[in-house]
Amino acid sequence: MKWFSRIKTIVRTVYLYGLADLFAHTRHSSIAARLPRSRRYAGQALPVRLRLALESLGPIFIKFGQVLSTRPDLIPHEYAVELAKLQDKVPPFDAELSRRQIEQSLGASIETLYAEFETVPVASASIAQVHKARLHSGEAVAVKVLRPNLLPVIEQDLSLMRLGAYLVERFFADGKRLRPREVVAEFDRYLHDELDLMREAANASQLGRNFRNSDMLIVPKVFYDYCSGDVLTIEWMDGTPVNHLSELRNKNIDLEKLADYGVEIFFTQVFRDGFFHADMHPGNILVADDNRYIALDFGIVGTLTDYDKRYLAINFLAFFNRDYHRVATAHIESGWVPADTRAEELEAAVRAVCEPIFNKPISEISFGLVLMQLFAVSRRFNVEIQPQLVLLQKTLLNIEGLGRQLNPDLDLWKTAKPFLVRWMKEQIGPKAFFNNLKNEAPDWAQILPGLPRKLNALVDETRQQEMRDAYLHLVKVQQRQSLWLAIIAIALLLILLFK
Repeated sequence: MKWFSRIKTIVRTVYLYGLADLFAHTRHSSIAARLPRSRRYAGQALPVRLRLALESLGPIFIKFGQVLSTRPDLIPHEYAVELAKLQDKVPPFDAELSRRQIEQSLGASIETLYAEFETVPVASASIAQVHKARLHSGEAVAVKVLRPNLLPVIEQDLSLMRLGAYLVERFFADGKRLRPREVVAEFDRYLHDELDLMREAANASQLGRNFRNSDMLIVPKVFYDYCSGDVLTIEWMDGTPVNHLSELRNKNIDLEKLADYGVEIFFTQVFRDGFFHADMHPGNILVADDNRYIALDFGIVGTLTDYDKRYLAINFLAFFNRDYHRVATAHIESGWVPADTRAEELEAAVRAVCEPIFNKPISEISFGLVLMQLFAVSRRFNVEIQPQLVLLQKTLLNIEGLGRQLNPDLDLWKTAKPFLVRWMKEQIGPKAFFNNLKNEAPDWAQILPGLPRKLNALVDETRQQEMRDAYLHLVKVQQRQSLWLAIIAIALLLILLFK
């Protein structure tokens, strides 16, 4: 019955927002054209109508739209931009439910766990809400609590999304290339990861270690004794929301320096650590009074291998040097495009995208939009965009938007290029060789003492193998000689018999 009610709500939403127009370019467009439509939103563009429809369907569909907005390799640019505007703000759930969830999850009463606990939440979203509290040791903390009984609702909506994905794949002309079932499966993994607050706690700890004693970024401390899969307790952070510019100016915050810090933090996370906060929208960033960023909400992080980092750096540097051939060959070498792709053909496609961009002042060039357009080009070359690169592109767009909000004249390349050049020098050349040698020293210390014995054993084994080979060779020679002697003896015997 719940399923029927939910499907009825979705069908009504499709009618109200005229979403049948999404099927206008499929092989069933004639059927779609005959479907009834409300005239309430007829004047709105289709991407806007889709965003409004997802907002009306509630938290899980909002979250799905946000994830979909990070897949410009799958959906048109105008849809990605519009879906990125989805706001994940929902009314808080009852404070008594929140208390019960904490007590059940941590196995103690609120009074035992916290000296103070504010029942009115300070923030509320589709997955969880946050309360301010104080530990008995005196530290002010933020307590994040998952919404109770959320899993059945999520599973119901995910089942409907899987059905929708099947229908898209079945009826859309471009359905198979869009891989809708894979997108829903990716959303499923992402959502279930976000439901595990111990994973978020571990992410916060890792980022905190990476930026310990940083003069650019503060990461709140995690109190693991007050954490579980349903509850996260971290250090309370006082700061000014990063998009409250007038308030920041009143506090004499250096906005230009803050914009540069944002770029440097991003590239440090990506290229030094290969571990980056992948949900850096303004709602997750505060500014401390000492001109440092404060990061919040660590549910989504991205990771990059050394291989990814090296080819990303090569691509960025080659792009801004207008070396499109190197961009193309780097894509082929990294495996981001099929191995049989002609470098010259890919080079021409990249040049067609990038050259118009370079007619603008470099301070107006958007790294994120360039990546988005390159993803669009990649469709022609059957590129399967790696999830970690999509997260990177999404984060880069957030950082750029934030940086230029703080400083409209931000020259992203001026800040990023020295960092990338320095990083590449550290990866290639004598310094990189000695660094790698130093990193491998423990393994060498273990291998070297036993190396003479192992070499000797290898030599002995080689000698024994040579002796075995020589013996077998002699046996074969002797067998051939014996055969010829036998043949000669038989021939002589026959001559004597018939003489």
